[in-house]
Amino acid sequence: MTLHIPFDNTYAALPSGFYSAQPPVAVKAPNLLAFNQALATQLGIVADPAERAEVFAGNKVPEGAAPLAQLYAGHQFGNFNPQLGDGRALLLGEVIDQSGLRRDIQLKGSGPTPYSRMGDGRAWLGPVLREYVVSEAMHALGIPTTRALAAVASGEPIWREQGALPGAVLTRVASSHLRVGTFQVFAHRGQVEELKTLTDYAIARHYPQAEGPMGLLAAVCAVQAELIAAWMSVGFIHGVMNTDNCAISGETIDYGPCAFMDAYDEARVFSSIDQQGRYAFGNQPRIAVWNCAQLATALIQQMDDADAAIEEATTIVHAMPGQLQAAWLKRFGAKLGLAEPTSEDQKLIEDLLALMQSNGADFTNSFAALDTDRAQDQFTDRAAFDAWHSRWQARIASEPEPTALMARSNPQIIPRNHRMEQMIEAAVAGDMAPFQREMIALATPFDPASDPDLKRPPTQQEIVPATFCGT
Repeated sequence: MTLHIPFDNTYAALPSGFYSAQPPVAVKAPNLLAFNQALATQLGIVADPAERAEVFAGNKVPEGAAPLAQLYAGHQFGNFNPQLGDGRALLLGEVIDQSGLRRDIQLKGSGPTPYSRMGDGRAWLGPVLREYVVSEAMHALGIPTTRALAAVASGEPIWREQGALPGAVLTRVASSHLRVGTFQVFAHRGQVEELKTLTDYAIARHYPQAEGPMGLLAAVCAVQAELIAAWMSVGFIHGVMNTDNCAISGETIDYGPCAFMDAYDEARVFSSIDQQGRYAFGNQPRIAVWNCAQLATALIQQMDDADAAIEEATTIVHAMPGQLQAAWLKRFGAKLGLAEPTSEDQKLIEDLLALMQSNGADFTNSFAALDTDRAQDQFTDRAAFDAWHSRWQARIASEPEPTALMARSNPQIIPRNHRMEQMIEAAVAGDMAPFQREMIALATPFDPASDPDLKRPPTQQEIVPATFCGT
């Protein structure tokens, strides 16, 4: 095999109870659909085109790989499941990239594992392409995220509620796949030594400056606060903010029924299984705090002085709403051209969002047009918008470079949900042109010359009311 991946594996060196080692299950007729050459170069991967499909479908295991399915637990929609784990994914191994950062390389859709819970361990083409496009779009937006390295069609049908669908395998790259749920499984089992080992490993890998379990908790709370504020600033709705989908690295992970809002709505939900709106757009900050509270509960199990640990953890978690609010204000202030927004600016931001909500204004296009003569067109109540606009103009009069800051903070283009569905439909029919078109346009999301058709909100007939998980 001429394809080379410079593996340097550490998770596989942890005790065997952290994972189940196994090779991926081969697929019938692998066909490479997409390959991220720039990312491959960054990871030091020398990928022979003739071998890419076989390796990234799981048919050939490259030298130095240590394929394994990770163990974790998690709260799913608030209900605790004591054992989850990678039911359709395998960590091939880790590499040190050109920046000196350790990165996981994982196959998703690589076949059943001991954690599949009677599932087939496979993925169908739609969610694979959705995750590929959206994760790379998030990266281009400057939001911490897992990355997409490759997408391979399996040549095999996958059976879901809709019937037979084309199968595919995604190769995902992450700073790690450590989740809140990874800590929860050992805490729930009372495996204190394993919990200590995991905590030490996480600190060494992600937060070497952190002091002990509570230092780790504080670091995770801080990066999660920044991440959620970043999501909110681009209208992103994760859809399944379960604790097993909450990465301690602060990266966006597991793009299941995710979507970007079109018309602004604080209560917007896309996930077809989120009937109560637990993970609605406006609830995401609250859920991030809740998830970090679950991490705190797990980490406390290893502390000698439980009372002191509870007190310290409570202080850390209770500080998180303030961190979220500060990060939110910074992000949304920048969207209005405010380099150093103050607490008094919060009402100016909230009043604009309220106008968007009552007018059904498109979130992305409204912000993108604010400093143009097209801004008024986004609102049905033009008089109300004009009144707000006058207040805003007065506020930014003293700002040094509001237009430049807005240009860096307001994307012109996002992965529109209806376009994702159209892209998937075309790919199922064998046409990858819409996928390629999206990838090109979303690579430069702040470019005013972005594809105008892809910037367009959906018509009434094009609206996609719900998205679905890929399992």
